[in-house]
Amino acid sequence: MIKVGIIGLGTVGTSTAQILKENADVISARAGTQIVVKRGVVRDLHKDRGFDFQITDNVDDILNDDEIDIVVELMGGVEGAFEVVKKALKNGKAVVTANKALLAYHRYELQEIAQDIAFEYEASVAGGIPIINALRDGLSANHIKSIMGIMNGTCNYMMTKMTNERVAYDTILKEAQELGYAEADPSFDVGGYDAAHKLLILASIAYGIDAKPEDILIEGIQNISQEDICFAKEFGYVIKLLGIAKKDTDEVELRVHACLIPKEQMIAKIDGVMNGISVVGDKVGETLYYGPGAGGNATASAVVANIIDIARSGKSKPMLGFDRPMEGKTLTLKAASDIESKYYLRINVSDKRGVLAKITKIFEDNNISVETMLQRPATNQSANLLISTHIAYERDIQNMIKEIASLDFVNFTPVMIRIV
Repeated sequence: MIKVGIIGLGTVGTSTAQILKENADVISARAGTQIVVKRGVVRDLHKDRGFDFQITDNVDDILNDDEIDIVVELMGGVEGAFEVVKKALKNGKAVVTANKALLAYHRYELQEIAQDIAFEYEASVAGGIPIINALRDGLSANHIKSIMGIMNGTCNYMMTKMTNERVAYDTILKEAQELGYAEADPSFDVGGYDAAHKLLILASIAYGIDAKPEDILIEGIQNISQEDICFAKEFGYVIKLLGIAKKDTDEVELRVHACLIPKEQMIAKIDGVMNGISVVGDKVGETLYYGPGAGGNATASAVVANIIDIARSGKSKPMLGFDRPMEGKTLTLKAASDIESKYYLRINVSDKRGVLAKITKIFEDNNISVETMLQRPATNQSANLLISTHIAYERDIQNMIKEIASLDFVNFTPVMIRIV
C-alpha cells in the first residue's frame, strides 16, 4: 500500500483526493498496489470538507510521518512551497507537484536535492495534457528543434471571443472573471507570466536551459484591439498568446507574447479555454498535444498519473530528463534583442500632411523593410496605420517604436505584435 499526504485541499487537491477514492479499482490495477490518502493539510480547520482521512493545518504532520510515502504539494506560491518540498525530499519522501511558479524559479535546485528520490510535476504545465512525459520520455530520442504553445486557457478564451464575436478586450475580460477563468487581478494570466512559467519548465527538459522569468521576453494581450484582429483576418492570420522556445545553433530563444499565426496552422485552430502545444523533433517531425489546460479534474488527473508512476516503479529518473549537458554542450539563452521575426505595427497618427513620408523614413533608418501597409480611419482627425514588416531584429523594432512614439503627430505608443 502507498500512503499519500496532500498539502493544499483547494480545487485540485480536492479533485485529487476524490479521484484516488472514486477510481481506486482502476488505479490499484494500474499501479500494482493500493493508493490511499492518509492525511491532508488545509489553512482553515473549521471548514467542513467531508473527507474520510485526517485533516491538519500543520505541514509537519505530513513531512514527519514515516508512513507517508508520497507528498503532493498543491499549496501554491514559491518560497514557502520550496521550503516544504525541500524538507519532504530531505526526509526521503517522493514528491508530486502542480506548482509551475515553484519550478520556474527552483527546478534546478530541486533536481539537485531530489537526486534518486522521485519528483514528478506533469500537472505543472497544460493541466491534463501529458506534455512533460512526452518531452522527457516519448521524444527523448530527438533533438528538439522548437516548442510553440497555447499555454494559458484564459488568454485563449479571451482571444477566441474577441476574434469570433468582435468583443472588446475590457468586456471579455470582465466576462472571463465572472466565469472564473480570470482572477480579480488578471495580470498573471493576461500579462503572459503564467505561460512563461510553463515555457521555462518545458525549455529545461528540451534544452537544459536554466533561465528565470525575469530573463526572458514576456508580453501579454492587454493592448490588442479589434483593429489588430481585423488586420489579422484580412491577411489570413489569427492572434494567439504563445510561448515559444527555439534552438538556434548553440543558443535558445525563449519568449511569450501575442502572435499573428497563419490560420491554416493546426495551433491556430485551438480555441476557447483549451491548450495546445506543438513540439518539433529532428526525427519525429511535428507532434501536437491538445487538451484542457486547467480545471480541478484535468489537473488532478495528471497529479494522480504521477502518483501511479511512482507507485509502479518506486524508482527515480532524472527530474528534468537528463543527467549531463544537452546536445553534448551547454546551450545559452539568446538575448531578446537578437531575436528575429516579422512584425505587425498599429500606429495611430493625426491626419496631417507628410505623416506617411516621415514614418517610412524612420523604418528605412532602422533597417526595417515594409511588407504591407494599410490606412484605416480611427476618428475624424486621426488614422491607424497598419503595417507588417519583413524579418527584422527585435532591437531594431524596439528602437524604431521609441522614435515613432516621440513624434508629435503620433497619438500613443505604437502597438506591435510579432508574426510567426
